[in-house]
Amino acid sequence: MAIAAKRKGKADEPDAAPADLLRYYREMLLIRRFEEKAGQMYGMGLIGGFCHLYIGQEAVVVGMQAAITPQDAVITSYRDHGHMLACGMDPAGVMAELTGRRGGYSRGKGGSMHMFSKEKNFYGGHGIVAAQVPIGTGLAFGFKYRGQPNVCLTYFGDGAVNQGQVYESFNMAQLWKLPVVYIIENNKYGMGTSVERASATTEFHQRGAAHGIPGEAVDGMDVLAVKEAGERAVAHARTGKGPYILEMKTYRYRGHSMSDPAKYRSKEEVERMRTQHDPIEQLAKVLGERGIADEATLKKLDREVKDIVSAAAEFAQNSPEPDPAELFTDVLLEA
Repeated sequence: MAIAAKRKGKADEPDAAPADLLRYYREMLLIRRFEEKAGQMYGMGLIGGFCHLYIGQEAVVVGMQAAITPQDAVITSYRDHGHMLACGMDPAGVMAELTGRRGGYSRGKGGSMHMFSKEKNFYGGHGIVAAQVPIGTGLAFGFKYRGQPNVCLTYFGDGAVNQGQVYESFNMAQLWKLPVVYIIENNKYGMGTSVERASATTEFHQRGAAHGIPGEAVDGMDVLAVKEAGERAVAHARTGKGPYILEMKTYRYRGHSMSDPAKYRSKEEVERMRTQHDPIEQLAKVLGERGIADEATLKKLDREVKDIVSAAAEFAQNSPEPDPAELFTDVLLEA
């Protein structure tokens, strides 16, 4: 798999403060451990329906979240647990929703793909491929209409790139100079089909060229490269210049969903990405080289994160299921 160019800064330049680097590491580790636990609970029958894990792609959401403010909006597809955690949503509430419990963010009625948090400006989790793209564009329109200095990060995958509503959104966003950053998480496979077999052109960051939208490819396995590109894109959108496209060259280690054995790619390919490009291991190396954290410190962080995830799993299993009468609530909002 081709990986985009590394960040522009030299290896000895401080890309972020030591405290920030440790925070990025911890946030990526939390997503990794949470998703591993979710996979275990799915195998135990505690999570029903679909479950799409984010293992391997953690640097994308953590790096992008570091480039925005809490007032900015985030919307994404069905591979969404990592985005929720990066936004600061409570792991216990996320896990409870995965298990369909009353303590979940959608009161146990949304499941893995449909969680929201108005407090964190997280607008879902959407199960229909590319459906979130026009909604994210609409959120950006709302910011501009109300004169708010905010942007909307709109995530979608390489499998959604060829959907017609994506290009309708591109056209409208550029026409009205909307403050939206489109983030294409190119993990190389749309469900079980490689991008080369599904797309006539695979340089997805250039897909906005017909509309005059700038874009760039980013090493989505490097959290600092993501943050650097994210800051450029967000600054462009926030200052009234319109939309920006970031193609994150990333990789998922697991199948498309928990029901996918991922036999369409070799074990050697997956192992090569794990050993040469893993986002967490790459940052661990940076932390060690700069004397910010030794192996003992990183192991302590891992124990703390595992405790948080274990507590979230326990909360989820002890939270009651929704009352059947809840089927008739939250279906209409009178504004």
